[in-house]
Amino acid sequence: MTDLDHTHDPALRSWVASANAADTDFPIQNLPLGMARAAGSTGAFRPVTAIGDQVLDLIAAAELGALSDALGAVLRTCEGHGLNPLMAIGPGLRRQLRHELVAALQDDAGPKQAAQLAPALKPMSEVEMTLPCRIGDYTDFYAGIHHATAVGKLFRPDNPLLPNYKWVPIGYHGRVSSIGVSGQIFRRPLGQTKAPEAEAPGFGPVKRLDYELEVGALVATGNEPGRPVPIDEAEQHLFGLVLLNDWSARDLQAWEYQPLGPFLAKSFATTISPWVITMEALAPFRRAFTRPDGDPRPLPYLDGAANRERGAIGIRLEVHLQTRAMRDAGQAPAKLMASDFADAYWTIAQMLTHHASNGCNLQPGDLFGSGTMSGPAADQGGSLLELTQGGKQAITLPGGEQRTFLQDGDSVALVGRCEAPGRRAIGFGPCVGTVMPAVA
Repeated sequence: MTDLDHTHDPALRSWVASANAADTDFPIQNLPLGMARAAGSTGAFRPVTAIGDQVLDLIAAAELGALSDALGAVLRTCEGHGLNPLMAIGPGLRRQLRHELVAALQDDAGPKQAAQLAPALKPMSEVEMTLPCRIGDYTDFYAGIHHATAVGKLFRPDNPLLPNYKWVPIGYHGRVSSIGVSGQIFRRPLGQTKAPEAEAPGFGPVKRLDYELEVGALVATGNEPGRPVPIDEAEQHLFGLVLLNDWSARDLQAWEYQPLGPFLAKSFATTISPWVITMEALAPFRRAFTRPDGDPRPLPYLDGAANRERGAIGIRLEVHLQTRAMRDAGQAPAKLMASDFADAYWTIAQMLTHHASNGCNLQPGDLFGSGTMSGPAADQGGSLLELTQGGKQAITLPGGEQRTFLQDGDSVALVGRCEAPGRRAIGFGPCVGTVMPAVA
């Protein structure tokens, strides 16, 4: 796991003034990575970092002498292709990039460095973001025990958690082609559903459309086929985290999921945030990984000293909803809930280790979803399915509108922010998706 160093110093400040604002997601202690180009451009997307309300073009920064030749060479291979080359090269060069960026952007660098890098900076409002990398495979886990328990109670009140849940990280393989970046607009899916009282299923627009509040993990270096990844080495194979909304059609899912699990109910859209918060930036927010008294200890292949001591990551997660009427009236989105990623029943290291334990070869850019991250209280559900008790209790929004499930025109925003005593808070930036009417 990444250790703390001078780049995490909460006293660090940047000559980019907006990076020093208390409420920014992107102070100099963060330095997330993504792919961007000038808004309205048809040029290739290039690797960038965020600093305050500015975006720094990393290839341009290297050409201007702010980054080493070795980094510049790797970054140039990312242009038009995504961050996969940087992911594949391992954590050493990624840490070097962080160190060189801090040296170039801290206020001690002075006006000379600011003038040197000015051509490489652009306001965030003037760039267009895309997916941070080529995602080869997507696996959705089920590590949110509060979500699993709450949903289990809806369908199996006497036995909400199945026997394997506390022993094995449950997951399924998702679909990559419909993963989009924040700002994604998608059509309400069509599907085959069956009402409980109906004699036969029907086909049409789904009625119980939902969101799922998740955290996504991106793989850095992979492993060879047939070679598992030991738990103590797992985080060396992780690049960073994003926010992830795995949209779900609950009525379609209820009809199709037995016996093989989710299919069309999950494959129509998944939205991720464009900025990858690196494992290095997350180091100050690590926590001990613990289990409730009486729960089984993970099997040896999923258990390691480092994972027990610092395997969990504290991220405050929120869901905000803005209806079309709210947007038209200029009303801000309404916060629906908040939870903490540190409550996950399995760590991302355990997810990666388990995924590779059968010899499955992971590759740079592979994406893991954490599963829905709910809190323990009834008002902390990470989906409408939980917050409305399966659609039985409508949520009333500030303007008087009600929701049991999503309606056309609704926009959902996920928010993630890391805070810890004595540390500079960092955030994830936007993860927003909007539902449009089904194809006529």
